Amino acid sequence: MAIALDQPSGSSSWGTGNEEEGTIEAGVIWEFDPIKGEASPRGADSVPVAEDPYQYKADLRCSLGGPGAREMGCLTLECPPKTPDGEKGSPVIWLKAPKAITNPTFTDWQPVDGKPACLYDAEPGNVLADIAARILNDFRQLPINPGTLEAQPFPHTLKGGPTNFYTTATHQAFDLTILDQTVHLTATPTSHTYTFGDGTTLGPTPTTGYPIPETEWLTTNTRTSHAYTETGNYQATITTNFTGTYSVNNGPPLPINGTLNLTTPPKTIHVWKTERALVADTCQQNPNSWGCPGTAPQ
Repeated sequence: MAIALDQPSGSSSWGTGNEEEGTIEAGVIWEFDPIKGEASPRGADSVPVAEDPYQYKADLRCSLGGPGAREMGCLTLECPPKTPDGEKGSPVIWLKAPKAITNPTFTDWQPVDGKPACLYDAEPGNVLADIAARILNDFRQLPINPGTLEAQPFPHTLKGGPTNFYTTATHQAFDLTILDQTVHLTATPTSHTYTFGDGTTLGPTPTTGYPIPETEWLTTNTRTSHAYTETGNYQATITTNFTGTYSVNNGPPLPINGTLNLTTPPKTIHVWKTERALVADTCQQNPNSWGCPGTAPQ
């Protein structure tokens, strides 16, 4: 009859007893050391040592107040210095995943024993600082949408008349994994610089502008309107300055020390001029009248 042997918490493998044969067959029992962050075989002197089938990492939910931290007892764990001049330890939850998984995802990592432990290794304690040191570069690599520059009227407008410009840039959010931690980033448009293509600019200004009814296009000046003084074709763009925040493992949002400027592709504005004259007939009455389609300027 085979009898299952108890395994210590955080251990893996097997052991069975056989009463009829009077012998015990024991596999390697791996015991995890939360101080070292690794497992070692128990009873290695009597059985062949196999390779630990798991990989491990320290989860910083305890330090960052992430989900489940209270339930895991992280908030009550104290990690005093080991020496009078030493540093405090970092409370962590040790997770394990099979080594057969090359890039474990969130669901692959499981608690070793579900209990918080004190880690005095400098590396986990510096994860937040390491993330802070690289977060600006990661922020500037995000696929942030700069929005578009819109004009009314478009693509043709009139010399001397108001052309209303506005931007469609919006607040955006991203979720990344940085140094094995879940990081939530936000990008918020905070100021805009309008470049109208004729040598004049507006901004930086927080004003995004807004669309107006077509009936007001040639008569209404908005805070972001521009009047071209000469006819021609102009390349208009807008540059938006984005600020950002980041949070680690659902922790509090922290400001990113730096910004990102994104410029939209140029939009061609065709500026025309108008002339006025008194005519006796409409174009329907006299197709050759002044100003009618196909007639030469007088």
